[in-house]
Amino acid sequence: MSEATMPDSEDAARRKAQEARLEKTWETPSGWRYWSAVNNTEVGLWYTATSFLFFLFAGALALLVRAQLAVPDNDLISASLYNQAFTLHGTAMMFLFAVPIFEAVAILLLPTMLAARDLPFPRLSAYGYWCFLIGGVFVMGSIFFNAAPDAGWFMYPPLTTDPKLTGIGADIWLLGLSFIEVASIAAAVELIVGVLKCRPPGMRINTMPLYCWYVLIVGGMILFAFPPLIAGDILFELERLAGWPFFDASRGGDPVLWQHLFWIFGHPEVYIVFLPSIALLAMIVPTFARRPIIGYSWIVLAAVGTGFLSFGLWVHHMFTTGLPAISLGFFSAASEAVAIPTGVQIFVFVATMLAGKMTRSTPMLFAAGALAIFVFGGLTGVMVAIAPFDWQAHDSYFVVAHLHYVLIGGMVLPLFAGAYYYYPLIMARKLSDRIGRLVFWLMFLGFNIAFLPMHFTGLRGMPRRVFTYPGGIGWDWLNLISSAGAVLFAAGVLLFTWDAIWGIRRRADSPRNPWGAGTLEWLNPIPGADYGVRSVPAIASRYPLWDDPELPRRVDEGREYLPDAEEGKRETLVTSVLDARPIQCLRVPGNSFMPMIAAVLTGAVFILTTFHLYWTGLAVGVAAILSILAGCGAARRWCRRSTRRISAAA
Repeated sequence: MSEATMPDSEDAARRKAQEARLEKTWETPSGWRYWSAVNNTEVGLWYTATSFLFFLFAGALALLVRAQLAVPDNDLISASLYNQAFTLHGTAMMFLFAVPIFEAVAILLLPTMLAARDLPFPRLSAYGYWCFLIGGVFVMGSIFFNAAPDAGWFMYPPLTTDPKLTGIGADIWLLGLSFIEVASIAAAVELIVGVLKCRPPGMRINTMPLYCWYVLIVGGMILFAFPPLIAGDILFELERLAGWPFFDASRGGDPVLWQHLFWIFGHPEVYIVFLPSIALLAMIVPTFARRPIIGYSWIVLAAVGTGFLSFGLWVHHMFTTGLPAISLGFFSAASEAVAIPTGVQIFVFVATMLAGKMTRSTPMLFAAGALAIFVFGGLTGVMVAIAPFDWQAHDSYFVVAHLHYVLIGGMVLPLFAGAYYYYPLIMARKLSDRIGRLVFWLMFLGFNIAFLPMHFTGLRGMPRRVFTYPGGIGWDWLNLISSAGAVLFAAGVLLFTWDAIWGIRRRADSPRNPWGAGTLEWLNPIPGADYGVRSVPAIASRYPLWDDPELPRRVDEGREYLPDAEEGKRETLVTSVLDARPIQCLRVPGNSFMPMIAAVLTGAVFILTTFHLYWTGLAVGVAAILSILAGCGAARRWCRRSTRRISAAA
């Protein structure tokens, strides 16, 4: 008997049995076993929460720095603590928040956008998270023992190559961040494979959501940008621990070599954190414009161009190091050229808003503010890309202002827009629009009050990284205003945090697809089940929820691919790279403590090496390798017969 002729009662019973098997197979463990979960919803939530906690901690350090600089000749904190605070502030924001929050959000959202039940390597995601947590606590916790790095988040030699000058802080920075970068690379591999191989049938590569394109581009950038920094970290540690002269000019080394290795990573890093946040705007703007995005192909090409060009302009951080004039000209031109694809993306958003019928909302308020701030920061970026101007502004507070305008406008405010937009999807309840508007204005005004005066402070000659300054030279009121703005910005962040954790508890569950979006992440009911999508749909357009109103009903009734878990295995669909033809059923491994154990042992290797316990570290390293192999073997046993072919929809 076919489904079409099956009595309604039998059909309902069949669907109920299927759902029960899916729920049992994908059930999140409870109690202490909860921490063995490896599915994307739990790991992504842990990742996001941990990244945000590091953001709050780094913000507290920034407030400490601004309190010290609020008035001249201040002695609120010591010079040593000040140096540790600004070093860890930059380190946390760049390495423990900016990149990890992108990967966290992508792990959380990407399977829903692809109508997949999970990413292809869930245990790799869990391993990456535990590595990130351990490494972050190790690096940031050092400040409580007066052992934090204190030479800036860039650790320029020769100041940092002598252990007698820096103590153990530089080793904590170098080895701790090398460990954290393992987590970033692991997540990048997971996301790239997920985008290329786990799309639903019919989602060709030229019809997948723009967020997926950005994830693919940024994942590739991480794979190319992080290895130079890891190589530099290894060379740096060899010089500090073994006396090898890579960066010692007196013994034939070159301290500028570190700058090249660091900024080959460091400038793509700016776009690694910028592009994923712009990707959130690419999902938000069409929803509230009530129309597909204009220039889909143009924005994809612009994102690819931005990623490509970002690897060719790192030297504009080094214009004052005495490089040849031809190098200055080339890298200055490359720095100006990157404004073209970046501008294309901005114009696409503006055109979509003008062509559509905009709906006012809190996410769009943050999106508009982000675009305004980023454009201003981009203009000052064009200024510092010109070598003669950079010679004047370099190492001044003008550069501090430019950096924060680009990062806050290009990364933080879009992230808050995404938080208000996607919070119902993750937590089943909407954040308050009234509080959200107050949060926006506190953050928007506080940010501009804090950082706009820094342009003038820098042009008046205030250098970066100074512990204090004398009064009466034109910096007093500007610094006091900046510190007041920082407090206002922090108040907005704290109000958001209160609403996201406590205020949300008093609200009812969100309705399904509360924004009326057209992409697949809003396909499932709210709150969703542990298994995600009820059945994997075949689609034929970029906005299937707008173009096929019956799609949610068919999916809920289990009339698409993989509506069941007959053998009690976690399954998702694998499709071809270009045209998303169904190829096979992928069985992914289930919950396990092995990723946590492997991460703890891997982290112990780096921590023991920091304290020069090399033989113990070697023994633990062997144990770490064995634990990884054991986890892989268990995963293979779980996923045996995973190549079961998929020929037709259920």
